[in-house]
Amino acid sequence: MRFRLFFAALALLTLVPFAPAVSAQSRAGAVYVASNEATSNRILHFHRDESGALTPAGSFNTGGLGTGGGLGNQGGLVLTENGEWLLVVNAGSDEIWVFAVDSDGNSLRLTDREASGGQHPISIAAKRGLVYVLNAGGAVGATDSINGFRLSRHGQLVPIRGSSTSLSAGNVGPAEIHFGSDDDELFVTEKNTSHIDVFQLDEQGLIRSSQTFNSTGVTPFGFAVSRFDNILVSNAAGGAANASSLTSYRFDDGVLSVLAGPVATNQSAACWAVVTRSGGFAYTTNTGSASVSGYSIAADGTPTLLNGDGITTVTGKGPIDAVFSFDDRFLFVLNSADHSISAFSVQQDGSLAAVGTTSGLPAASNGLAAR
Repeated sequence: MRFRLFFAALALLTLVPFAPAVSAQSRAGAVYVASNEATSNRILHFHRDESGALTPAGSFNTGGLGTGGGLGNQGGLVLTENGEWLLVVNAGSDEIWVFAVDSDGNSLRLTDREASGGQHPISIAAKRGLVYVLNAGGAVGATDSINGFRLSRHGQLVPIRGSSTSLSAGNVGPAEIHFGSDDDELFVTEKNTSHIDVFQLDEQGLIRSSQTFNSTGVTPFGFAVSRFDNILVSNAAGGAANASSLTSYRFDDGVLSVLAGPVATNQSAACWAVVTRSGGFAYTTNTGSASVSGYSIAADGTPTLLNGDGITTVTGKGPIDAVFSFDDRFLFVLNSADHSISAFSVQQDGSLAAVGTTSGLPAASNGLAAR
């Protein structure tokens, strides 16, 4: 992978405990959620104050359609690395939409809409102007696939000809698509097959090779990639009670290798996974047990539970999506069963302090992005 030596050297220089980037002062920001309503998919906007508390601040119509139900996904709503663009799937109308985000995050302006290149788009990966969308077409009688675009500096999505590629089978229950630490590798988790797909890209963003690997855990779902190229995958274990886990992988020389795990959460249905920008802490949201499990991540990628019982904090009912603010100071969790967002302050030791709960979201809300 390009820049692999750079990241390896960086890891050697930073073999010390990692902590979130916490400063004396935190700037205000914003949190975004897609309503995923079948009649009209909206972007719900929440103002975040310096303490992490959220206040509803209106909504922006995407002009597309949601599904009115769960998508079984992670990454349906994403911000680009610089925070300038917000991308969202419209799973009910087979589109992806792009919004320009103003400097303080309080205003969105539609810049483009494009067909997703398949049916039932559920997840978006964006890196350095390259965008790939994951279509879970198998769930609606079509075929699961991925499709690529270039994002212009004006917020236009330009389809990459020849980039559409199927997954390992027609209906694998895909959950998420995500780039590695660079933009020349893509990863996709398959829930139904317990497989992980790896796509290697050329300079034009076209897929030059693809491989499928067996997951070490059952029902690989959401995942996150740390700055050290550790791929941290949550294993939902089919929703079995207290059976979920987290596995750490690395892809190198054409092989997806297990660094550690699966490491048990001791909780149920760990479906979503996020990692701090420092790479020092990772968290899973446990949909079946209304909790978050935190892990410290060693420089070699080994996860260790922060709490023996796996309960770093409790959430609302049915936690699904999770996201950090840009400075890692706050973690936000979308709760699907009581239609709320739980906000937490991330402490130096990785523990989570409750900030508050924002209720009243549409029942099918999906996807979470924050600044």
